[in-house]
Amino acid sequence: MRGRGFLRGRGPAVARAAAHPGAQAWTALGLALSLRLALTRSSSEGGPSASVPQGDLLLLLDSSASVSHYEFSRVREFLGQLVTPLPLGPGALRVSLVHVGSQPYTEFPFGHHSSGGAVQDAIRVAAQRMGDTNTGLALAYAKEQLFAEAAGARPGVPKVLMWVTDGGSSDPVGPPMQELKDLGVTVFIVSTGRGNLLELSAAASAPAEKHLHFVDVDDLHIIAQELRRSVLDAMQPQQLRASEVMSDGFHLAWPPLLTAESGYYVLELVPSAEPRAVRRQQLPGNTTSWTWTGLDPDSDYDVTLVPESNVHFVRPQHLRVHTLPDEAGPERIVISHVRPRSLRVSWSPALGPAAALGYHVQLGPLQGGAVHRVEVPAGRNSTTLQGLAPATDYLVTVTAVLRSGREKALSAKACTPDGERSRAPRPRPPDAGGRGP
Repeated sequence: MRGRGFLRGRGPAVARAAAHPGAQAWTALGLALSLRLALTRSSSEGGPSASVPQGDLLLLLDSSASVSHYEFSRVREFLGQLVTPLPLGPGALRVSLVHVGSQPYTEFPFGHHSSGGAVQDAIRVAAQRMGDTNTGLALAYAKEQLFAEAAGARPGVPKVLMWVTDGGSSDPVGPPMQELKDLGVTVFIVSTGRGNLLELSAAASAPAEKHLHFVDVDDLHIIAQELRRSVLDAMQPQQLRASEVMSDGFHLAWPPLLTAESGYYVLELVPSAEPRAVRRQQLPGNTTSWTWTGLDPDSDYDVTLVPESNVHFVRPQHLRVHTLPDEAGPERIVISHVRPRSLRVSWSPALGPAAALGYHVQLGPLQGGAVHRVEVPAGRNSTTLQGLAPATDYLVTVTAVLRSGREKALSAKACTPDGERSRAPRPRPPDAGGRGP
């Protein structure tokens, strides 16, 4: 009925246009505009959405001998269910799977599968590699072989790392993980319950509450929907995004809107409390990220990305970022109860909303030797170190692991006394009368 009514309404208008040739051109123009509007609506309703996310998702799977076959099968099932609904394809998301073992192994690279079903099938048949848990080696491999543009990575698209682990690693994870985060990679970590909270919080992207999940291997399905939504949020296209937000700075990333030949960017940073204190940075047109440092803690900043081009107009993008409260580490170390083989370490704890997640206390001889390390949970500010050597100079370091993933440390020297010595007998006091022999 709506279609026939539209035709009846247009019929007289067309007839009048034929009767007045001067109005025919205006009628034709109106019809063309109406047709274009209808096609635009049809494209937006039935065609591909302009907001389809683009990005590369790397699944880092603990495939070492520390994971039981049952746990591996459940994690494998979880990853398949996680990625199947994602919009995969050459112009959308790409997924790669890398095993953690004695040596990293790529199950399939980015772009090898273009549908959720194909990725799920490939994950389902992935075999456990066994061996050591060399996660740090796998992270370095991911940086050089998968996330690097020289290795075929797409420039300018968001990159996400999803690390599923039982919590342990045979080699250091912190340095190679930080290198990936410095490249703008967003890091999510799923631990099946036995991981070290402090180390994993430092490895995940900030804030850890959003990017780190502890869950039993049989309950992984509970976090699947939330985790999928977080991954999609990290990969929204045509969007100026902030990550690695700290108390004194943050990292910005945006999609490639220009090229080195077509123009340049002007990046503006304005403190909300001091609008006149504007900071500007001009960047080449092929730049897709920048890090602001030296900012005030617990403050709002308005960021504007202005693409300048003589080829075509690109709208500026705006973003407001709130820096974290000041992260106070230990300010003073007190050494007490010093014994030949033990001593007590106390410190002033981090207070306020940015309180530490916990502390590492390390003690090692200044002349070299074995290093003692103790994990101290949040809320405590002292510990006793045992098993020391008498008459030895030590360096004591207290490191606060902060909620942003950063660490702050303070050191002090301590010296244990000699061991118990036999006391020489005291001389006998003279008799009261003072008589000699």
